[in-house]
Amino acid sequence: MGDWFTVEQIDGNTFALSEYGHWEETHCYLLLGAERALLIDTGLGVADIGAVVRGLTRLPVTAVTTHVHWDHIGGHGCFEHIAVHEQERDWLDGRFPLPLQVVRQNLTAKPCSFPEGFDPDGYQVYQGTPKEVFRDGAQFALGGRTVTALHTPGHSPGHCCFYEPERGYLYAGDLIYAGCLDAFYPTTDPELFFRSAQRIGMLDVKRVLPGHHRLDIFPALIGEIESAFRRLSEDGKLRQGGGIFDFGAFQIHI
Repeated sequence: MGDWFTVEQIDGNTFALSEYGHWEETHCYLLLGAERALLIDTGLGVADIGAVVRGLTRLPVTAVTTHVHWDHIGGHGCFEHIAVHEQERDWLDGRFPLPLQVVRQNLTAKPCSFPEGFDPDGYQVYQGTPKEVFRDGAQFALGGRTVTALHTPGHSPGHCCFYEPERGYLYAGDLIYAGCLDAFYPTTDPELFFRSAQRIGMLDVKRVLPGHHRLDIFPALIGEIESAFRRLSEDGKLRQGGGIFDFGAFQIHI
């Protein structure tokens, strides 16, 4: 399982841990401070992300959740200190909103050479009690480095982005990325997605660090996504069941 994660250094104490071997192409982010480390999401859970993190730091780690979807919480069991937004605590603690069979179908929806020893038929969605429940504006102090949680619902009720104003980093989860943005599930809300994109558009972002697919995306994508949602809203199309709308660098599925 040692070759499953690709580790890329964003700067001297920030790392992207990526699962490029799977169609979801998930990214988790390890942020090192002087006293603590913050791991933003834990990926699919098909390989031991805990071992990768321990290979990069001996600092105590808080695993913070952008949102409680299976592809972002898979490795939560590798960590003792888990933090989640208050609106999705129940999802993490026994009330995950999708049946296990549906999750397994999504996991194997496209061909994938999973790590040796991993059995897709035995895959389980992580469920556990978080050590920390936070709200909009919560700050994670790492020692010389502070990260702020921004509640950005739409893709899910408790979806959060994480922002470092000193560096201009936005850890965007599933709100901003180059790919298909999903707002068609029963637990999604296209209007809230639009408002969240508007909120993020007000920030001074120098680098977007997405939850999926390409890492080399530009902050201008935030404005493009916001404009696309505005266009759909003005055309009366920002309602579920509308289908997939293609805007070139990204799509919106509602």
